[in-house]
Amino acid sequence: MPVAEVDVHIELVRGLLREQHPDLADLGLTELASGWDNVLLRLGEELIVRMPRRAMAAELVEHELRWLPELAPRLPLAVPVPVRAGRPGLGYPWSWSVVRWLPGEMAAVTPPRDPAAAAASLGGFLDALHQPAPRDAPANPFRGGPLADRDEPVRTRADQLHDLIDAPRVLACWRELVDTPVRARDAVWLHGDLHPANVLVHGGEVSGVVDFGDITAGDPATDLAIGWSMFDEPARTELRDAAGDVDDDTWVRARGWAVHLSLAYLSSSADNPLLARIGQRMLAAAINTP
Repeated sequence: MPVAEVDVHIELVRGLLREQHPDLADLGLTELASGWDNVLLRLGEELIVRMPRRAMAAELVEHELRWLPELAPRLPLAVPVPVRAGRPGLGYPWSWSVVRWLPGEMAAVTPPRDPAAAAASLGGFLDALHQPAPRDAPANPFRGGPLADRDEPVRTRADQLHDLIDAPRVLACWRELVDTPVRARDAVWLHGDLHPANVLVHGGEVSGVVDFGDITAGDPATDLAIGWSMFDEPARTELRDAAGDVDDDTWVRARGWAVHLSLAYLSSSADNPLLARIGQRMLAAAINTP
């Protein structure tokens, strides 16, 4: 996991709240998790504070602040809409946010009770999200583009991971996928980092999608790769059927994205067993798909 570039601690966050949102400053504050990009703190019973821990993540919070309030009303699953925006202060250099607490467990830890129903629910969410994006939508060079742009990192990571994976088989699969025709239609909104750790399950059902820091515009195949990280057949087909107009080339590219993303997860998971499990499942499913 990338090293934090700032020390985010409860005293700092409490001070920023007192300075900028004093009506929230006396609520209970507990650190929940420190991920790649953000430190998350529970604020009272209904809120979460998201604090970027490195410069690269600071822009991602800005994207969430700008776009999630606009997109959320049309989405059929709950998303962490920002309710307050924070500014730099007290030596902390970046914007930060306060979002609604969403109940549930990560699907990577607590899978949904009915995979087919969960796939249909998540597919409906993607159908609602994957609508044409405006020209000023965030641009992410690592998501939503042609598979050919991912060729070098796939080959590099396959070589680096040769002790953990069947690299020749992975690369043979990749060669079959990488030249699939590129998307010729308008770019659509993408979550950009959709995997089972960013899907919430509550009461046995998919209830929400979190972590929109990588929100961008591009090829919906990037998001559809979750079919290989979260579902087996026939639920994977349920996802495709519910996700709207997913043609054959888009579905093949989604499998290509599954190969690419699984290697990215595996190459960055030495200190993250959960991400390693997601990557292992995703890669096995992708290379074993007929």
